[in-house]
Amino acid sequence: MIRFIIRRSIPRYENTTDKQVRESYGVLAGVLGIVCNLILFTLKLIIGLLMNSIAVISDAFNNLSDCGSSIISIIAAKMSNQPPDLEHPFGHGRIEYISSLIVSFIIIMVGFELLKSSFSKILHPEVVIFSSFSLIILVLSVVLKLWMVSYNRYIGRVINSSIINATATDSLNDAIATSAVILSTLIGHYLHIAIDGYVGLLISFFILYTGYTIAKDTVNILLGASPNTELANQISGMVNKGMHIIGTHDLKVHDYGPGRTIASIHAEILDTVNIVESHAIIDDLEKRISEELNINIVIHIDPLTTDELKIHSMKHLVKDSVKEVNEVFVAHHIRMTKSYRSMNVIFELTVPSTQLPESANIREQITKRLKDKDPQLNVIINSITAQS
Repeated sequence: MIRFIIRRSIPRYENTTDKQVRESYGVLAGVLGIVCNLILFTLKLIIGLLMNSIAVISDAFNNLSDCGSSIISIIAAKMSNQPPDLEHPFGHGRIEYISSLIVSFIIIMVGFELLKSSFSKILHPEVVIFSSFSLIILVLSVVLKLWMVSYNRYIGRVINSSIINATATDSLNDAIATSAVILSTLIGHYLHIAIDGYVGLLISFFILYTGYTIAKDTVNILLGASPNTELANQISGMVNKGMHIIGTHDLKVHDYGPGRTIASIHAEILDTVNIVESHAIIDDLEKRISEELNINIVIHIDPLTTDELKIHSMKHLVKDSVKEVNEVFVAHHIRMTKSYRSMNVIFELTVPSTQLPESANIREQITKRLKDKDPQLNVIINSITAQS
């Protein structure tokens, strides 16, 4: 159904890398969210008042907060699509992440309010009025929420939107919460056990956890989390396939919002390769990565030393230093690049799997040991993996 709505309402809907098309997806998701959540809020509030159920009323106001979240997602879709300016040369894409953070705060605030109401209901329980019609409406609301989960996940995946993915997660929690309300109503009616307040409490914990999770994930992005392994492997793999490229290191990825990724990486090329040819190879790789991965990348050339005597001497120095730190550690793929005032030594390291959690400390120890022997060395341990 969502694909039909997208085809009818978004021109050029298949071109999801286009900023205007992406904005249209975000607005559509927000509008659908407002309509669906307003319907759910109205129905659940009426049913909750008729049944005298704090759990249903809590669920209703949770849907109202979702409506506010949808409004924020529309604003975010519009604002994040503004072009770069003098103060924001990389665009305004991170507004979407800030909006996700605002949504998480709204969810947490609603969760705390419902927590207080539910606790009061536990202390002062009231009879929940059973109604078959009300239960049918609640079941239909679960079905509607599951559809919202489905379309938000689809749109979030298609345009890689953190705020819409967060909305999908929140919608799933809402469906679970409403199912819990239905169950508590049936238990209360047939077993005469007053658990309405406890279920309301459970729902409030669900809401609080959802808000915390969304906030945590968004803050990680804003603080500059490491690129996901799949993306890092894609970038490194494409660069490593370039002609004359021996290896890569120092990959950095900066996320300025969905579709606004900037990266840099060092490509290692033998120092015997003509500089003009090297430049042409790098230009071609930057263009291909931009087209295929939609990433603005800068590739820095590191000319690898081909002097056999120097390489042989450096290999001994590295292997001896690594063994001094731990006999079972193994350094391999050792190579060198000479800079203006220092020498870069680059290598991979394998360690026992039990030692992997200590990777940061291992890097520090080996780097210190090598620099003690040669202060001009710049040590780059490209990766630390488990020994097979």
